[in-house]
Amino acid sequence: IYLQLFWAFFQIGLFSFGGGYAALPLISQQVISTYHWISQNTFTDLITISQMTPGPLGQFSTFVGQYVAHLPGALIATFGCILPSCILVSLLAYFYVNIKI
Repeated sequence: IYLQLFWAFFQIGLFSFGGGYAALPLISQQVISTYHWISQNTFTDLITISQMTPGPLGQFSTFVGQYVAHLPGALIATFGCILPSCILVSLLAYFYVNIKI
C-alpha cells in the first residue's frame, strides 16, 4: 500500500499544473477510480477541509495517506506529492548556476 500511495501522489504532484482545482480530476481518478481508497463523499469532505488550509494539494495527500495507512501513509503520500517539485526545482537551479545565462 505504501508504494501505491507514493506512486499515486508522485503522479499527482508531477502532472498537476494550475493549482488544486485543476488537479481535481487527476486526484479523483487516482484515489477513487484506480485505487478505491476513498468514496466520493469522503473525497468531497477531504477536498473541503484541505481547501481551508495552506497548500491544499499537499494537505489532501496527507489526509488521504492518513486515512488509508495512518501516519506512515500520510508521510509517504506527502513525500510523493512534493518530490516532483523538489526534483524540478533542483534541476532548474543546477542548470541556472552552471549555465549562468
